Amino acid sequence: MRYLYTVLTYLLRPIALAAVLWRGLRDRRYWLGLGERLGLGPRAGAAETIWVHAVSLGEVTAAAALIRALRTRHPDTPLILTTATLTGRERAEGLFGDGITVRYLPYDTPGSVRRFLARARPRLAVIMETELWPNLFHRCRRLGIPIVLANARLSVKSVTRYRRFGPLFRDALSLGRLAIAAQSAEDAERFIAVGAQRDRTRVIGNLKFDIAVDAAVIERGRELRRAYGAARPVWIAGSTHQGEEEAALTAHAQVLAAVPSALLLLVPRHPERFQAVADLLNRRGLRFERRSSDGEVRPDCPVLLVDTVGELASLYASVDVAFVGGSLVPVGGHNLLEPAALGVPVITGPYQSNAQEIADWLLGEGAALQVADAAGLAAALEDLLTHPELRRRIGAKGLHVVAVNRGSLDRLLEIIEPLLA
Repeated sequence: MRYLYTVLTYLLRPIALAAVLWRGLRDRRYWLGLGERLGLGPRAGAAETIWVHAVSLGEVTAAAALIRALRTRHPDTPLILTTATLTGRERAEGLFGDGITVRYLPYDTPGSVRRFLARARPRLAVIMETELWPNLFHRCRRLGIPIVLANARLSVKSVTRYRRFGPLFRDALSLGRLAIAAQSAEDAERFIAVGAQRDRTRVIGNLKFDIAVDAAVIERGRELRRAYGAARPVWIAGSTHQGEEEAALTAHAQVLAAVPSALLLLVPRHPERFQAVADLLNRRGLRFERRSSDGEVRPDCPVLLVDTVGELASLYASVDVAFVGGSLVPVGGHNLLEPAALGVPVITGPYQSNAQEIADWLLGEGAALQVADAAGLAAALEDLLTHPELRRRIGAKGLHVVAVNRGSLDRLLEIIEPLLA
């Protein structure tokens, strides 16, 4: 089965490379580190490393607290963070600067994997959430590199898919030195159902609850708020996908009828959509400014298009209310805890499969509001923007939910440390 999988990955690799090259014609940043996708890149040096993989922006954010803890506990051990997307890479570089090495994960072909591991020289691999790469895991087993699946989650749909491929993923999950740190008891049982060893599967909770609120982020949020105009009501539509910008703009038009000075920060999830969203604003005849212009927002400007990356936390810290995207369309939602940990009231749509437990916690405790469409979003926004005490009450509940669920990081480190000894 792994042989057939390997043949397929070799056949698909040129298509994946062509997609990156095509994107690079419009944005040259996509060509950065192109050789890394084939396992090339600088060597780590004489010392063995700790390697953490976080596939994209959300996983990089979730891994931040773990990476800081590992740097504190093992200051003399180099740390490598791999990601698979441009936004993930830029988020990692923004969070950690030159303190760690950031590169792309190679495609899962034997040659690329072999070259990457020879250059990275990891003594431990920490894979965030659910990234199962059969050739990579097989090579780690041959080299004796322990693997921890951290903050691991597995949906019912994924169980069906992995079972369909039988021994391919069962072998990957039954490696002798593989440990699974699952988000919930349900996730743990699903991993066991597709081949994980029960005695190496533990429930640690969701690492995202251990989100660290940086004082610099809060201060930057205050600076941004002063730039908007401190007295203006401000809300954000963060990490939006196609279809959600239309809903946000429709809701904002209704909000402006009740709160004429309101400002919307519109933050598309993917940089390649920035121009498409700008075109949408132009078609609707809306005045807007671009964040990339880095100027103050005029008092009569109702929309700021955030066409930059790496600023979302500071933007959440600058607003009165946050709508988190990927939830009004069937994407599965994004990180609700980022604004909640800042005491900002959260609005979400009905699609939350990427982090259902977090959404259930916040909604159940009254720390978030759920809406179904643009009309519901407008009604919730109008209520929150015109009632400061309601905002404070919901924001305080969000802070409480985050506080009582902390502790996953310590439980994860209890798994990692013996493997590093």
